[in-house]
Amino acid sequence: MSAPRSVLIAGESLAGITAARHLRTLGYAGPVTLVGAEEHGAYSRPPLSKVILRDPSADQTLGLVLDGLDADVIRSPAVAADTRQNAVTTADGRQIGYDALIIATGADARRLAAPGQRGELVLRTLDDARLLRARLADAGSAIVVGAGFLGMEVASACAARGIPVTVVDADPPLQRILGDYLSAEITARAARHGTRFVQATGFATLTGDPVNGVALPDGTELTADLVVTCAGEVPCVGWLTGTGLAGRLGVGIDHACTTSVPGVFAAGDITYLRGHGTRPDRRAPFWSNAVAQGRIAAASALGLPPSESAQDDYFWTEVTGVTVKIVGRLPLLGEPTTAQGSVADGRAVLSWSHADGTSTVVAYGLRKPVAALRALAATSLPPSP
Repeated sequence: MSAPRSVLIAGESLAGITAARHLRTLGYAGPVTLVGAEEHGAYSRPPLSKVILRDPSADQTLGLVLDGLDADVIRSPAVAADTRQNAVTTADGRQIGYDALIIATGADARRLAAPGQRGELVLRTLDDARLLRARLADAGSAIVVGAGFLGMEVASACAARGIPVTVVDADPPLQRILGDYLSAEITARAARHGTRFVQATGFATLTGDPVNGVALPDGTELTADLVVTCAGEVPCVGWLTGTGLAGRLGVGIDHACTTSVPGVFAAGDITYLRGHGTRPDRRAPFWSNAVAQGRIAAASALGLPPSESAQDDYFWTEVTGVTVKIVGRLPLLGEPTTAQGSVADGRAVLSWSHADGTSTVVAYGLRKPVAALRALAATSLPPSP
């Protein structure tokens, strides 16, 4: 495959900017066009829930630098794609041709409000974070629907302000992601800091117009000044209708970030890794995967083999003042194989050995560099027979 004459990146996102930068790193000197949907341009999303909710001065630190990319940036969202004619149409009516297309339009927050129901709060964009921060300043109580990474981070922001907060989910906090051991430890710590947990028997629905509470399947109704939905994300695939590229899980890719259409690649939160054999399709909308896939998509667009995995098992969160960094496969079953330090005291390094010989390392309350955790994961003892 020869190098493309032009590359179009749909999505001024972390994955999109990473792809653009890697194209230049790999020596590509041809035209690059970036199509973005937000007037703010590209910015990092993890700080939205970790920093922006408590520090207005941090708003100006999120931007992803475009210096040196020599890219044509169009801030009008992609609304249609024609993969036969190799063209993408934007909301302002432009038709942009390409030789290679990298799809990186990410995802939107999943919403639970009924059609026409006003006042649902989510956290996906900088504008969402600014609105939520302003509402937190006046709130006397809060409900967070969803106990994943984002939900627990939003609950922590509420607790840090002294706002009584209730987290609602069908499973214990972070159990689906981290497993029972860390879920129990994090839940206990958050409870000590004033966070209440309600385990629902099914899906919660939002009540009020504007929203002021939730109704649980067992008839329980909860109300609060502030209700925030943290129920996952929905891949931004509407503009790909008719292309055959996208389905319910997003855009399917392989380990080279290639899609089902020649010359079209994808990276970041819009993607899922296509399964094979007994391995199912899998979504993994995490920061580390967006970075890895952005680089791989760029290499593949230039006809180069990938130099890393499209799935980077690195995760991190911050709950009630404790940073949790993880390198390795999730979820974690049972208690850790090894432990140094004390989880109860909020300072520990834990490891889990898996039956296939791999391991997962967790820095709980310790700001260890990711490289150090990767080294520990690579040298952990094999599982017991």
